[in-house]
Amino acid sequence: MSEKNRDGSNKSARERLQQQREREKAREKQRRVLIVTAGVVGVLGLAAVVGVIAANSGKDSDSAKAGPVVAPTGAIEGDRPAIPTGKADAPSTLQIWEDFRCPACAQFENVMRDSIHELEASGALRTEYHLATLIDGNMGGSGSLRAANAAACAQDAGKFTAYHDTLYINQPQETDDAFGDNDKLIELAAKVPGLDTPSFRSCVQDGTHDGWVEKSNEAFQAGGFRGTPSVLLNGESIFPTKGDEQISPENLKKWVAEANKGKKPGSASPSAS
Repeated sequence: MSEKNRDGSNKSARERLQQQREREKAREKQRRVLIVTAGVVGVLGLAAVVGVIAANSGKDSDSAKAGPVVAPTGAIEGDRPAIPTGKADAPSTLQIWEDFRCPACAQFENVMRDSIHELEASGALRTEYHLATLIDGNMGGSGSLRAANAAACAQDAGKFTAYHDTLYINQPQETDDAFGDNDKLIELAAKVPGLDTPSFRSCVQDGTHDGWVEKSNEAFQAGGFRGTPSVLLNGESIFPTKGDEQISPENLKKWVAEANKGKKPGSASPSAS
């Protein structure tokens, strides 16, 4: 082989090696981005999953046309409307401000759900769900409002928790306003035994609780929250971190146990569903 050909071959090999290294770097960068944005693998407290920012959430508000404020059965009223779950006298309270169209909310719920339900069942924790319509304001559409109204309708039927979880398990892409279709919300109700009834359908189609949802969203706007989800344990923010610790199922259980030390677990009937 001539010197010229040998030099060309070496150069070609070096170029292929460099290209391979660049591809590997790109794949590694993509892998890191996917891990960070997914926020799963047992830990949710990564900075990239802080939630959907509330910067432009005031636009396109439907509050003026939402109708009268009709609270769902057993709901918390007042300045910060919410739907409570768990035992009413549980020693600790978890407040969750969320939007059914919010992908970070779905990540939080799908990772933390079992732990929250376990803590509620043991009487250690009561949860208050505050429903916001942040994505509707930021991206247009009505899926946040329509889904929140349907969840409130499920609360009337004593099926809030199961339907709430079903919505997050079946959440569409953030840019897909599928939850803006009442028929889709009724279709998902069929996954919750006993929920798909004429009264539930009527409540969904009529937007019975739209005014109440808008009042809850106004409380979110006035609360100074950075975005959704916003999660507080006994009034202290714990998402994405509490102090130097990231939120995770294990840490939530630890934090609740620390807060409840020396206190009796709740034993009253469930707050709502």
